[in-house]
Amino acid sequence: MGRVLVADPIAESAVAKLEAAGLEVVTRNHDTDGPIEEQIKGFDCVVVRSATKITKEVIDASDKLKLVVRAGVGLDNVDRAAAATKGVVVQNTPEAPTVSVAEMVFSLMFSLARNITQADSSMKDERWEKKKLQGTELWNKTLGIVGFGRIGQEVAKRAKAFDMDVLAYDVIDIDEACKEVGAKRSDLNTIIEQADYISLHVPLLPQTKGMIGEKELKTMKKTAYLINTSRGGVVNEKALLDALNNAEIAGAALDVFENEPPVDWQLIKHPRFVATPHLASSTGEAQVRVGDLTVQKVIDGLK
Repeated sequence: MGRVLVADPIAESAVAKLEAAGLEVVTRNHDTDGPIEEQIKGFDCVVVRSATKITKEVIDASDKLKLVVRAGVGLDNVDRAAAATKGVVVQNTPEAPTVSVAEMVFSLMFSLARNITQADSSMKDERWEKKKLQGTELWNKTLGIVGFGRIGQEVAKRAKAFDMDVLAYDVIDIDEACKEVGAKRSDLNTIIEQADYISLHVPLLPQTKGMIGEKELKTMKKTAYLINTSRGGVVNEKALLDALNNAEIAGAALDVFENEPPVDWQLIKHPRFVATPHLASSTGEAQVRVGDLTVQKVIDGLK
């Protein structure tokens, strides 16, 4: 059927299924295999996660490439225009990590609301800071969801279980989705002005790059929290650090960063900031789903 280059790690069970389907699978070793531009020749399909960049140069260097499958959601690491020019099909698996990411949003939200990371650190330092670490409830608070696709809707469902008021914004028509989950459709400015928590669920595009910057952070409530599990670059990190230093917002939690790993660690070390290393979709269950969907898309695509 063809040759598949697995450029970033996927579940071993997924590799086994590809081989069982009669495909020749080569797993790329980033340390020893040299530039992917030199390795891509002879492959019908390449599978990537977020680390490997499928640039125009990679696509131009290929000679048999028909299919790029991104095991995950975002496609900002694939030059889709270059792929289209050369007739290379690009697919992803946005269904797989939906629940994992939605649950991660609440992990971060609770960490912010209840000072979980500070409390744990102080206890490990043998300090008892009960009075200092008083938190807030999620009950009756307003959650603003920016980007109301699969993940945004799953976040909204869980927020309603906590009796939160949910405002939702998207550039497409989300009236039906809002009705289904009990959210209220809103515009971006209203969310920025009124929400107690803002959770971002947008792709990284020219129009979303830096969409939360100095102006937006100054407009947010001083008691509000910002959460980003979508893509680094959607939040202007320098502006966020300034906002935290100037107490313009109560806190923030980011799972994704402009540079991964970060080059400047000032923001990460801020006492009112919670940081995780792009973990939102990193659950055992999501990885199995990602693997299974990737396998299906590779097999169907090469057929």
